[in-house]
Amino acid sequence: MASTLTQLKQRADYTHKFNLNTGRHGWLRLTPAYSVKVVEELIEDCERPMRILDPFCGTATTALSAAYHSHEGVTLDINPFLVWLGRAKTANYSQRDIAVTRQAYINALELLKEGRAEDFASSPPPIHNINRWWSPLSLSFLCALKGALNAVTKEGTPERTLLFVAFCRTLIAVSNAAFNHQSMSFKNEEQLQLNLDLDMCALFERDIDLVLLGAANNPEGLGNVVLGDSRSVADCVEGSFDRVITSPPYANRMSYIRELRPYMYWLGFLENGHDAGELDWAAIGGTWGIATSRLTDWKAASGIFQNSLLDCVVNQIANRDNKNGEVLSKYVAKYFDDIWQHLSSLTHVLNRGAEIHYIVGNSSFYDVLLPVERFYMEMLQQLGFSKIECRTIRKRNSKKSLIEFDVAAVWS
Repeated sequence: MASTLTQLKQRADYTHKFNLNTGRHGWLRLTPAYSVKVVEELIEDCERPMRILDPFCGTATTALSAAYHSHEGVTLDINPFLVWLGRAKTANYSQRDIAVTRQAYINALELLKEGRAEDFASSPPPIHNINRWWSPLSLSFLCALKGALNAVTKEGTPERTLLFVAFCRTLIAVSNAAFNHQSMSFKNEEQLQLNLDLDMCALFERDIDLVLLGAANNPEGLGNVVLGDSRSVADCVEGSFDRVITSPPYANRMSYIRELRPYMYWLGFLENGHDAGELDWAAIGGTWGIATSRLTDWKAASGIFQNSLLDCVVNQIANRDNKNGEVLSKYVAKYFDDIWQHLSSLTHVLNRGAEIHYIVGNSSFYDVLLPVERFYMEMLQQLGFSKIECRTIRKRNSKKSLIEFDVAAVWS
């Protein structure tokens, strides 16, 4: 039997920032491979069956790992696409589900090869400047493929879910997007020439094989993915938990909605840029689109986290000789306001003695270091946690000051 880590990798997703150059052995990845390793280590440390919570779902790594270790994993996210993907990854699939999915793929491929898919091809998604994302040939193929998949499956069935997970892999693989650095960009003309002879049907077939390989490895435990706001955990989940393992959004203005747009538009989770901005504003740490403009008028709520060092850092960011200093200072203040609300709500769903682990990274704005890990530790202390510790995990990039930490504590 394959090891748990092997099973996770088979259902895991692409490497960090959707990089398709490495790590094609899994499903869709928004988190780096080392994060899977960290989660595995923390879950393997559990000495008895537990209810494990991840209040920031991402691609459901924690819930899936918990289920593979025969625990109950519960996770939530405010993004409906991530909830869909998390449910797809944590679901159990029968051999019949896999056989039906493969036959549906064969049927869809026949429609494509016969040219009949054009009769019911989907319209291109309403992504702004879509020709930057896909060449006319790739866009035509994806529209025909999506139409064929819809034609041979019914909504809500396991086979449609699995086929569209593979479709998500393929749509990025044939795109002009490049993910070989921290943020997304688009390939230059020389790089685009490399895709001219790409066999897109063969690429989709490979993705189907990888997805079905992962689907065959069912976890023994339970995985439950909930649509909800982590600032109100107690309103979203039932029962109490023995352990929390999570990696919340970092305070670095990285918009997860922006990176997810291609999937969300193609699968119908987004219809316009305004909705993308609204979702980013609703998420913790979002500053893309209208979220940035709204920060200008944002004011802190009453009863938020109070810390003199945080006040000092926020003032340093605001007073810098930069036109964006004021809005970025509000971004930092709002981030910790949101995290305080989250941690306050979290205390209502923890069993006594519950152990929590927050994988967080510090940040820098205009050379002002934001010691995120220290503020998490202070918040936990103010809320009544004990045994608060901070363990250095790794350096994040070429900047020596940017580090990731595991902030751990016990609910007493």
